Amino acid sequence: MASAISANRLELLQIADLVAREKSIEKEIVLEAMEEAIQKAARSKYGAENEIRAQIDKNTGDIRLFRVLEVVEAVEEPATQISVQDAQKNKPDAVIGDFLASSLPPMDFGRIAAQTAKQVIVQKVRDAERERQYEEYKDRVGEIVTGLVKRVEYGNVIVDLGKSEAIMRRDQVIPREHIRQNERIRGFIYEVRRENRGPQIFMSRTKPDFMGALFAQEVPEIYDGIIEIRSVARDPGSRAKIAVISNDTSIDPVGACVGMRGSRVQAVVNELQGEKIDIIPWSPDVASFIVNALQPAEVAKVVMDEDRSRVEVVVPDDQLSLAIGRRGQNVRLASQLTGWTIDIMTEAEESERRQEEFMAQSKRFVEALDVDDTLAHLLVAEGFTDLEEIAFVEPEELLAVEGFEEELVEELQRRANDFLEAEAKAADKKRKEIGVDDALADIEGLTPQMLVALGEAEVKTLEDFAGCAADELTSKDDGILKAFSLTEEDASNMIMSTRVVLGWISAEDLLGKEEEAEEAAEEAVESEAETSENVPAE
Repeated sequence: MASAISANRLELLQIADLVAREKSIEKEIVLEAMEEAIQKAARSKYGAENEIRAQIDKNTGDIRLFRVLEVVEAVEEPATQISVQDAQKNKPDAVIGDFLASSLPPMDFGRIAAQTAKQVIVQKVRDAERERQYEEYKDRVGEIVTGLVKRVEYGNVIVDLGKSEAIMRRDQVIPREHIRQNERIRGFIYEVRRENRGPQIFMSRTKPDFMGALFAQEVPEIYDGIIEIRSVARDPGSRAKIAVISNDTSIDPVGACVGMRGSRVQAVVNELQGEKIDIIPWSPDVASFIVNALQPAEVAKVVMDEDRSRVEVVVPDDQLSLAIGRRGQNVRLASQLTGWTIDIMTEAEESERRQEEFMAQSKRFVEALDVDDTLAHLLVAEGFTDLEEIAFVEPEELLAVEGFEEELVEELQRRANDFLEAEAKAADKKRKEIGVDDALADIEGLTPQMLVALGEAEVKTLEDFAGCAADELTSKDDGILKAFSLTEEDASNMIMSTRVVLGWISAEDLLGKEEEAEEAAEEAVESEAETSENVPAE
């Protein structure tokens, strides 16, 4: 009988060791799970109200059971507590707060108790395994891993990574890529998170970072930090653009990424199912970077709108389809790569638009100044775009125009002022008709024409205006005052001034915000200067 018990005890340790190795978890964790399972089974025999502890000897496998009682002054729970007087009968130095353990006889596990113990062990081991998987992979986000395709369910791919599983959702699989069961596949870990069913490892083959990581594997200079990948844009399975820069002026970043006879880039292309890759030299000059990003198309002219991060790119007529690309692919990827919205137009379209703007400005001058077409065209050609410029510019600037005399300049400025005054009076009358408060008209910077536009958008009181956001007024797409030359900073200042008038904020608060904004602007300028110094010349 004793030999049978010894065999069982030895078997217990062997099972613990086997489970620990199989699940790649500590043997102590398995033994702790077994102890907890034995405790649960013992409570079912001796009573769940008792505090019972189990201990497995890690050398012999002996199982010992103890009933634990806390030493207290007044017993409230007899099953778990013992008075000081009773405790000192067995242990003379016992004090309040101590715990006394008394041995319990060994017990034979019945079928139900054994089943309960098994469930506890399985659950504990599973929890420990999940925790190990999470700890192992939570710091591997951003790495490329290789696994075996376990199964494909509704387009989602379950990948066996060895001791863990990863999921590659349908939208993270390269389009038209045929993935078969039991084939080896590489992917990019982009997220690891805890869930009730265990840690979820999410893989992708479509993320731009996957391409960046592949290049880092193929190009030693990227891995070593000599060449940096600044941005990546992908249309998975079809085409991609990657912007690179070298921190060593003697190394060509594009050539290094292409490799001898294209060997390096071809390895990435093969992994991505033939995805065509344009390798672009990154440039700190945005205009140059956008021109590079639109390769292979040639660019004739770039006009930038920094406020909206928008750029107009003019290309020769025969380059239009190449610049836009099939289904807009080239310009879309260039836009993603640079972070700018890119509008493509031909030289003919730009010329036509410029002509329309020229004629519209000339027509305005003809009507407002009562001059002939020739004089109006001359003013526009000299760079005057609106009546305010003519009315308030220094006379010397107008006199610099060939053929303009002092008498003509005075007359032009008088007519411009008269016309603007008449416009302002008409706008002010309309402002009153639509119900815009006089108090709003007193806000410095708001012209009568602006007040009409605000009134038509149902912004008629100080409260209405103070509740606006600056971009609601200045947005080039749907801003209330988009027709006026109003910067977002000026709009913000007017809104804040209105809030001070209403008492929503104090003048001190406003001053503090302005000082914070100035400090932030200075820090941004300093940071930009440091970046420019550190960027090597190309």
